[in-house]
Amino acid sequence: MNITIFGTGYVGLVQAAVFAEAGYNVTCVDIDADKVRALRSGQIPIYEPGLERLVRENGTAERLNFTTDASEGIARSSVQFIAVGTPPDEDGSADLKHVLAVANEIATYMEEHRIVVVKSTVPVGTSDKVRATIAEKLKERGREDLTFDVASNPEFLKEGSAVADCTKPDRIVIGTDHADTERVLRELYAPFNRNHEKIIAMDVRSAELTKYAANCMLATKISFMNEMANLAERLEADIEKVRLGIGSDPRIGYHFIYPGVGYGGSCFPKDVRAMIRLAEKNGFEPMVLDAVERRNEQQKHVLFAKIHEYFQGEIAGRTFALWGLAFKPNTNDMREAPSRVLMEALWQAGASVRAYDPEAMDECRRIYGERAALKLCASQEEALEGADALVVVTEWKPFRAPNFEVMKRMLKNQVIFDGRNIYDAAVSARHGLRVVSVGRPQRRKEIQ
Repeated sequence: MNITIFGTGYVGLVQAAVFAEAGYNVTCVDIDADKVRALRSGQIPIYEPGLERLVRENGTAERLNFTTDASEGIARSSVQFIAVGTPPDEDGSADLKHVLAVANEIATYMEEHRIVVVKSTVPVGTSDKVRATIAEKLKERGREDLTFDVASNPEFLKEGSAVADCTKPDRIVIGTDHADTERVLRELYAPFNRNHEKIIAMDVRSAELTKYAANCMLATKISFMNEMANLAERLEADIEKVRLGIGSDPRIGYHFIYPGVGYGGSCFPKDVRAMIRLAEKNGFEPMVLDAVERRNEQQKHVLFAKIHEYFQGEIAGRTFALWGLAFKPNTNDMREAPSRVLMEALWQAGASVRAYDPEAMDECRRIYGERAALKLCASQEEALEGADALVVVTEWKPFRAPNFEVMKRMLKNQVIFDGRNIYDAAVSARHGLRVVSVGRPQRRKEIQ
């Protein structure tokens, strides 16, 4: 089977590589000529474990091809995936201009029946707009004889494990009202549906809502746990003990109940806001989602507040070591990352930052450029040099078991602001280091 995917961003590129690995012939279409040239040579623009190998090997095997020519991609396949970005509009709603532009391109060049599959995360009703855009263009061309169908097939990938999520999905949602389209998509996903039935077929609008509902539910769990963490501190309770206590309940589970400094990335913030706007446009007040977003935005300021309190407001002129720039481990994505909120607050207060991240250094440099108050370091140990304190924002594995003796020796003040609760306060104390965590009882110690 031949497949065409419009968009070589996070979703499109991962899905294309995994389809090609399964034996399909995949054509990726993107308007960025430089990006296409890089992908043809096996260079990928994002960090995602396992993805670079898939792109290179399947490119060499000629199962994975990249082009800027939309007509080429449309001619090659009867199944056309739309996996372009849906950035937030000024009011927070999803901007569909790229999705509809692809729909218009497909209608411009199609000469036979086509199944158009919307993979992008889009509001309910988008597939109807795609259908109307294609129909209008075909009418303009005088080709109303051409048939097509539009289906919804949302993605459920997690950055950092996207290849595994795509290769071994826990569910495959197919939204369509036509039996023939469902049959084709079931055949397409058959290699990923062998162990047990993973395909959930439903109507198009329900499929579109499923994606938003999933992300909003996960974001809600994170914000709820962060709210409990803030309360735990005031009650002198330990949120990590609470987490174990509630996570053992199978109705709750352990996933997405880790307290910290808020969620970021390309999905949760954007999708929660888009869902809020969608609800408002339909005359419904999304009280829970409003609270989820407000809590998350406030949570990103928690670490700075702890730093400000510890140093009694005397932050100007100090230097802080920062471990972790990406919004989560195993990615270089800094979109809406808590690290950005913290760094900008420290700079505003007159402090400097020495930062290290295993993968996001280039991305940080792209965002902030060269500035006197930011030093990007070659290692986590180098970031400690001359620092007044250490701040941990991303729970990368190399940060979990550091050399505490080295940390104690290098830090001017033996304190760690642990935004992800990865350190045991008792263990750190034995090495002469104080840990300021999120949602755990704190006892004050005078600074040097």
